[in-house]
Amino acid sequence: MSTIRRAAVLGSPIAHSLSPVLHRAAYAELGLTGWSYDRFEIDEAALPGFVQGLDSTWAGLSLTMPLKRAIIPLLDSISETASSVEAVNTVVLTDDGRRIGDNTDIPGMVAALRESGVDRVGSASILGAGATASSALAALSRVCTGPVTAYVRSAARAAEMRGWGDRLGVELRTLEWSQAARAFDAELVIATTPAGATDELAGAVPDSAGVLFDVLYEPWPTALSAAWSRRGTVIGGMDLLVHQAVLQVELMTGCVPAPLREMRAAGERALEGPGDQFRSGVRLI
Repeated sequence: MSTIRRAAVLGSPIAHSLSPVLHRAAYAELGLTGWSYDRFEIDEAALPGFVQGLDSTWAGLSLTMPLKRAIIPLLDSISETASSVEAVNTVVLTDDGRRIGDNTDIPGMVAALRESGVDRVGSASILGAGATASSALAALSRVCTGPVTAYVRSAARAAEMRGWGDRLGVELRTLEWSQAARAFDAELVIATTPAGATDELAGAVPDSAGVLFDVLYEPWPTALSAAWSRRGTVIGGMDLLVHQAVLQVELMTGCVPAPLREMRAAGERALEGPGDQFRSGVRLI
């Protein structure tokens, strides 16, 4: 189809986002020759003006930090999933001019877990308490039947996580980061921390480990995921990245299913390419 439609990822910093690689691969496979997907360096102050300037050729936006909450007042409505964590990473622009917000991080995480055979667990741990941790908690509300423990570095973050647990109906407790090695007793561990933050825990991986979901995709493997892979199951950040992008493509284009295999291959090629611009930074979207 040759209809001219535009989409893009917005955030700051944004130069290292892999979203253009994934979405463009999907458009090529789907035959959407008139579609383009770009990236724009946009902070919270510039966001209202950018959104106001979108014309009828625009089909959708992907949002990364620091815009996932800043976008909400600019929308006509948001999905129940996005509302559950007050975070929007996807905006669909309808033909009648409405701006509809959604969150594909949460179902993307669930899809990545299920792809690896993780449908239900009796216990889970979260390493970290940032924006990705709240999405992880929401995903766990769909797959974990027992308690969840979050390991955090500050009392303020601990209180915030407990608030999300109450809101999502998850049995959650928080412990200090100094006790983070205890996280490995759970059936599922989700690491949501920045690069290097869990390296100190690599030597504490038990001989019989469960499942580790490490949301980073670069550098890969992390020290923790490398140690874990010798003792248990590891799910990587590329799996999350691709699954959330698949859902974005479906929402923006209406083409279902989006080409998961081709999108994943494109992302992996971008990371593996010698001297590739993406290797110097990490974005989760």
